[in-house]
Amino acid sequence: MPMKTHLLKLLLALPLFFFLAQAGFNPKCDIKDQSSTLKVYHIYSPCSPFRPQKPVSWGESVLQMFAKDQARLQYLSSLVGAKKSSEPIAWGRNIIQSPTYILRVNIGTPAQTMLMALDTSNDAAWVPCSGCIGCSSTVFDSAKSTTFKPLGCQTAECKQVPNPTCGGSTCTFNLTYGGSTIAANLSQDNITLATDPIPNFTLGCIQAATGTSVPPQGLLGLSRGPLSLLSQTQNLYKSIFSYCLPSFKSLNFSGSLRLGPVGQPIRIKYTPLLKNPRRPSLYYVNMVGIRVARKVLDIPASVFAFNPTTGAGTIIDSGTVYTRLVQPAYIAVRDEFRRRIRNATVTTLGGFDTCYSGPIVAPTITFMFAGDVNMTLPIDNILLRSSAGSISCLAMAAAPDNVNSVLNVIANMQQQNHRIVYDVANSRLGIARELCS
Repeated sequence: MPMKTHLLKLLLALPLFFFLAQAGFNPKCDIKDQSSTLKVYHIYSPCSPFRPQKPVSWGESVLQMFAKDQARLQYLSSLVGAKKSSEPIAWGRNIIQSPTYILRVNIGTPAQTMLMALDTSNDAAWVPCSGCIGCSSTVFDSAKSTTFKPLGCQTAECKQVPNPTCGGSTCTFNLTYGGSTIAANLSQDNITLATDPIPNFTLGCIQAATGTSVPPQGLLGLSRGPLSLLSQTQNLYKSIFSYCLPSFKSLNFSGSLRLGPVGQPIRIKYTPLLKNPRRPSLYYVNMVGIRVARKVLDIPASVFAFNPTTGAGTIIDSGTVYTRLVQPAYIAVRDEFRRRIRNATVTTLGGFDTCYSGPIVAPTITFMFAGDVNMTLPIDNILLRSSAGSISCLAMAAAPDNVNSVLNVIANMQQQNHRIVYDVANSRLGIARELCS
């Protein structure tokens, strides 16, 4: 069959695919999670009930994600800027940020399926519970679970919560962030991840929320905090997990979260995970340089230096969309990127300052980490491109200058189509290319 005929058939099939997706028809959405591996879906996936119900223009969607990232960066910077070393990471404050990736978690007996945000910079699991005032989506009906139980103020778990109160015998707490306020009870129930049953899992049960940014169905924290999934399942998963995040352009929009040592890549390079005693939950790595095409940029080592006192350094984060670099690093990347794209006029789009009209040939960008680990980004991880190909933007930005801008954040768009292995037991992080969809 001639190539033109193949192409014509593909182009004709795409609108049908998207029509069926909008109608809720996608056979791959019903595929069950297997063993200790869970499907990870982008919130705009055809399998996600949180995708926009009305068509959103490409430009508008870019600006919306950038605005959400600004709030995310403020959250992360508030963590690294806090001075108290004994205070747990600000529990749940970022659950009111819109998630980028979600997965299915079965909670209770009989099981109720909740779609929870995947978040590597959060310490705990959270779900809106039945009777929640101000929750706007599916809630977990705790009264229907025979294994659900609230935790009292004298329990060891309650002592991990900042400023708990006792409204009766239950461990309760309140959080405020921006224009939103959350009240929750600390509880336990059985959960199932893929086919792995986990009894007596501690989670927050949201009772009341004000504001418009409360998470639709909850959040699953994968950081190193005492009540994170990683800590609560240490015997089962040995403090190891990995994920592969799908490309934003993937029709399937699905990747995977793999829990435990079984099935992790054998041939993969590792860089050390750094420990910040002030903020032990964040996943710091030692970025030592950045390369554009074959040129290693002249960026002072101090720009990347890890400083536990100030929180400076580089983290890997699943909840931020676009990579942010401290200003000297970003300017060096941007200027070299522009220099290599000749005969093209630079424009802007919202917070992105390096955009072009029409197609361009972009250079590769490589993040260089200690241990001779190089993360070379393919073009889909570097460029935001409109569906018509009329606009292309460098999908990175400088750290916001209105917050504690000492943190480089390697975000999920740059991580897509890589297997990222968090081997916390051995204090190392692995990076390898992998097609996730």
